[in-house]
Amino acid sequence: MGLIARVIESFGIPTVCIIALREIAERVRPPRAIHLKWPFGHPLGEPGNRAQQLCVLYIALQALYTVRESGTIYDPGWRWRREEYEEPDRWDLP
Repeated sequence: MGLIARVIESFGIPTVCIIALREIAERVRPPRAIHLKWPFGHPLGEPGNRAQQLCVLYIALQALYTVRESGTIYDPGWRWRREEYEEPDRWDLP
């Protein structure tokens, strides 16, 4: 995914990857990545957990606007099924 993201970015389209394996992302170096140490097949979170999924989307969109250094991997530190999520009340991005 990181290689595809770099090609897309070369055409001026910003990207952000949601990754589960930080070690691979560090080698591939996608332009921006959100690291979530969650089970494979659940990049946005638990099925039916709307608040969790919206939080992931919000932080990914926020990374599009705030990350300036290519290869940045942001880790929000969320733990699978151990966090309480609240839906973002505002979608204003910096």
